[in-house]
Amino acid sequence: MEFAKQKGTFALAYKNLLTGEQILINEKINFHAASTMKTPVMIETYKQAKAGKFNITDAVLVKNEFKSIVDDSAFSLNAGDDSDSELYTKIGAKLPIYNLLYLMIIKSSNLATNIIIELVGAENVTQTMRDMGAKDIQILRGVEDSKAFLKGLNNTTTAYDQMLIFNDIALGKTVNKKSADAMVKILLDQAFNDKIPAKLPRDVKVAHKTGWIKGINHDAGIVYLPDGRKYVLVLLSKELEDDKAGVNAMANVSEMIYDYFIGKKG
Repeated sequence: MEFAKQKGTFALAYKNLLTGEQILINEKINFHAASTMKTPVMIETYKQAKAGKFNITDAVLVKNEFKSIVDDSAFSLNAGDDSDSELYTKIGAKLPIYNLLYLMIIKSSNLATNIIIELVGAENVTQTMRDMGAKDIQILRGVEDSKAFLKGLNNTTTAYDQMLIFNDIALGKTVNKKSADAMVKILLDQAFNDKIPAKLPRDVKVAHKTGWIKGINHDAGIVYLPDGRKYVLVLLSKELEDDKAGVNAMANVSEMIYDYFIGKKG
């Protein structure tokens, strides 16, 4: 298989949403979640909005000072290290929660993520994952908490758990159908498309969330065919010696899964 040619560890989880068929490889291995943790954060935000804690349209302050989970000491993010630097120009202003969610998902904004995590609480995100049946996703903290990182306190995920949560989003079971549809709409606007969608036909749409730090590259989402059929695909990787080659391998595997899916009647 394509992954065997690469130096690194890969995981795959595939589910045909019509037949329930699954393909699972290393699906229970734990990975540093990188930015795939932002999907659970989005789910929790919609859950709390439905519970009446706030409205998705409510405005919150854009700030750049957060507390480490290790000792409550303050830390800030660097715009140069963030995949979205534009939000830093809005510090001191107020933006709707929805706008921050959107940037957190489509541009993988770390600043937006930390603001949202402070709003909803990392422990609440993890509990919601448990309630959804995702037993191994662990959301401990926001992004760039260096003291926590040095102590090994990281957000983690498995391919299986990512498959579970995207399955529920795809089937409209996450929070409620209205919320799930809103999340899909955001995920469809993903700006980083070098893995799952990279080698698929243009009329195939992917609602997905990527994640990457050096040696780690992930993608997880729902693949929609023009005829209405759909499947969930999760590709995780770590210990990559060649990030670019690893990403290319993941794009190739995505294409293989797509070819397999369309070759089946059902």
